[in-house]
Order: sequence, then C-alpha cells, then structure tokens
Amino acid sequence: MLKNILFLLLLFTAPSLFSQRYAYVDSKYILENMDEYKDAQIELDAMSKKWQETVEAKMTELDRMRRAFEAEKILLTTELKKQRVSELKAKEEEIRNYQREKFGVNGQLFKKRQELIQPLQDDIFNAIKEMAKDKSYAMVLDKGINSNILFSDPKYDKSDLILKKLGYSARDK
Repeated sequence: MLKNILFLLLLFTAPSLFSQRYAYVDSKYILENMDEYKDAQIELDAMSKKWQETVEAKMTELDRMRRAFEAEKILLTTELKKQRVSELKAKEEEIRNYQREKFGVNGQLFKKRQELIQPLQDDIFNAIKEMAKDKSYAMVLDKGINSNILFSDPKYDKSDLILKKLGYSARDK
C-alpha cells in the first residue's frame, strides 16, 4: 500500500520537479573575490594574532610561575604552598577567561567577524534572491562552505553572475 502511495505521489509530482529551474553559487568563491572580505580577513587576522600573542605571553608567565613554585616548594611553609597554588590556579583561570573573551563562541573575534562579514553575506544573499526572482529559479544551492553537493555542472554555476551583480569581477576559479 505504501509503495503504491509513493509511486502515485512520485508520478504526479515528478513532472513539476523537472520543470523547476535550479542553479547554484559558491559563496566562498564570491566572498574571496570581494575586496571588502579580504580587508576584513586582514583585520580579523591582525586582531587574532595580537590576542594570541597576549595568550602566549600569559602562558609563558604561568610556566615561569610553575617552575619557580616547583623549585621553591620544599622550602615553603604549608600556608605559602597553598597561596602559590592558589595564585597558579588564578593565573590559569585568568588565561581561560581571556581566551573565552577573545576567541569564545560569543567572544570579541566572533562579534567582530559578524560585524565585518555579515553585511557582505547579506549583500550576496540579496543578490542571489534577486537573481532567483528575475530568472525564475525555484532553488539556488550553495556549493561553498559546508556543502554536500558532490558534483555540479558548471553551466548551472551562477557565482560569476552574482559577483557581477555586486560590482566585482571574477579573478580565478
């Protein structure tokens, strides 16, 4: 019974599926051809590098503190040992907090990336939506980031059309 229902469903919907127009774009390719994206990446990389250097400096300081504690541990009173261990834990927590603040899910790097990249992605989306409406595409897929498209015929790739619509020219594919 289920097979019959599926067959009938396929029989009646298949012609409409084949009459639809489809296209795809490569959003990663489009972004990489936008000067604003490259500028944003440079800015984000510089911020990330600066913050990473700070993390490394803090880690070096923590390592120095650990080595000093290990060297002095046998000479310290129980109270001083507890104090030093507490200081080491506080330094570790400070480093974790700094990393979370800068690189975490809602950290400054994430927020800055949203601030710089989201408007570009919105422009791409709007251009795709406009193209899909103008050309009567039922669906436009993204071959770019995290795509599950295993094969696509280049004649259906509209990435260069989107770039042109945004005022850019393609560099290299």
